[in-house]
Amino acid sequence: MKQYSLLPALDAPPELNSADILAGLNEAQREAASTTDGPLLIIAGPGSGKTRTLTHRIAYLMASGKAKSHQILAITFTNKAAREMRHRVFELIGDQAKGMTIGTFHSTFARLLRKEGKHIGYTSDFSIYDSDDTQRALRQLLNQYNIDPKQFSPRSMYSLISGAKNRMIGPSEYAKLAVGPAQEKAAKVYGPYQDLLRASNAMDFDDLLLKPIELFRNHSEVLDRYRFLWQYLHIDEYQDTNHAQYTLAKLLAEGRQNICVVGDDAQSIYAFRGADIGNILSFQRDYPDAKTVRLEQNYRSSKAIVALADAIIKGNSKQIEKELWTDNEQGDPIVVMEALSERDEAQKIERRIRDLCLRHGIRYKDIAVLYRTNAQSRSIEESLRREDVPYRIVGGVSFYQRKEIKDAISYMRLEVNAYDDGSLRRVLNYPTRGIGNKSQELLFRWASENNMTAWEALERVTEVPGLSSRARNSMASFRDMIAGFQARAESDPAGELVRAIVTDAGLTHELMREHTPENLVR
Repeated sequence: MKQYSLLPALDAPPELNSADILAGLNEAQREAASTTDGPLLIIAGPGSGKTRTLTHRIAYLMASGKAKSHQILAITFTNKAAREMRHRVFELIGDQAKGMTIGTFHSTFARLLRKEGKHIGYTSDFSIYDSDDTQRALRQLLNQYNIDPKQFSPRSMYSLISGAKNRMIGPSEYAKLAVGPAQEKAAKVYGPYQDLLRASNAMDFDDLLLKPIELFRNHSEVLDRYRFLWQYLHIDEYQDTNHAQYTLAKLLAEGRQNICVVGDDAQSIYAFRGADIGNILSFQRDYPDAKTVRLEQNYRSSKAIVALADAIIKGNSKQIEKELWTDNEQGDPIVVMEALSERDEAQKIERRIRDLCLRHGIRYKDIAVLYRTNAQSRSIEESLRREDVPYRIVGGVSFYQRKEIKDAISYMRLEVNAYDDGSLRRVLNYPTRGIGNKSQELLFRWASENNMTAWEALERVTEVPGLSSRARNSMASFRDMIAGFQARAESDPAGELVRAIVTDAGLTHELMREHTPENLVR
């Protein structure tokens, strides 16, 4: 049978000793990469080669015999960064790197919970609710508690609950701290929302950080096992960690304290998502014996840009001292433009773009406009369109956020976890099968009154009062279809089963029913 590798094929690197690993690094990078024992704080200014330093440090640990690959845990903030880091380490030391754990906080601890969740009451096939799933669950609870979802939207409620979770504030404590109508309504549904998740054998993204903390604190033998497994802990972008991520890192690092964190207090931009800059500012207090290494040489920008950035950073009231510098050329002077309004700003941007193209021969495709929030694009787009300046918006709807994909995933979730109420509610009548809102409400209310999940109610659908014979038959057919998928999962290959789900559930037919270009693409 032909075998395929999930990693890109890499030529086996030549045998490297630990000194070879450090070759090519500057003095500060070399000091950071070769400091292997005890807590280490790497202050990495922008463009200072922090990823290079971190990957060489991981490779150095293995090449010097300090650690085996499976003893290394590296946490990044994006999956792309994790893939890049893994690739770079493999380029340095090849197959010796097999067995490392490199990933985001959420992906790493989701895998851990698949293995260890049984200790806190979850099966290995628990569902992970995304923002749409959580908002659907909260809408259900808002209706249940007679809270107007137009005045207090599910999205705003989840934002408040998520903020509380990031600060590790539970439902009872949040109820005491709630101030104002919005927080009081969020407090009212916070506890029931957690109960609903638990009954559905599901977690939201915040739970992927909170549940491991619960697991480690209540089951010390599990924590000890992972402390022994992951003897060298690395965390990138430490300035953007929230309280739950900080707590996880501290729990794992206790004992050996072989924790290396990389970050820059001046680059903290995720306070709105619960990031706490205090985590990096207080690292020395948490680990009194910590060593600090500053990466201050910038390899990316011109002298003009570095000087401006350094001048702005020095105005921060709370900061870790650093002196940014570069050997790069001086570069063009930076232009600061003042605008009277959003519209005035957009017009000046448009005029500047046309001036660059007409007078300096720069192509439109070589120009980028960056803005802080998506809402700011509207006025800029209007100005560009008014003057026929071609442009394209980079981004769009993520593949997994597209409706047709989320519908298919909901069916797949039910195939492995029939108790997932969120997924069941999403597809019970999609594609339309004669189960209207009133019939669905009768089913869900009866399930709630009898302290059972919606799936358990479906298994006893003949007992649900008030249903029409058509709705009862349609629900029974839906239940039997899902049960059929579950039975096939025991023997059918995953790809074949997915194709069967998409076809047999009617998803493909529903999209092809309307011969629109949009539906054909979907």
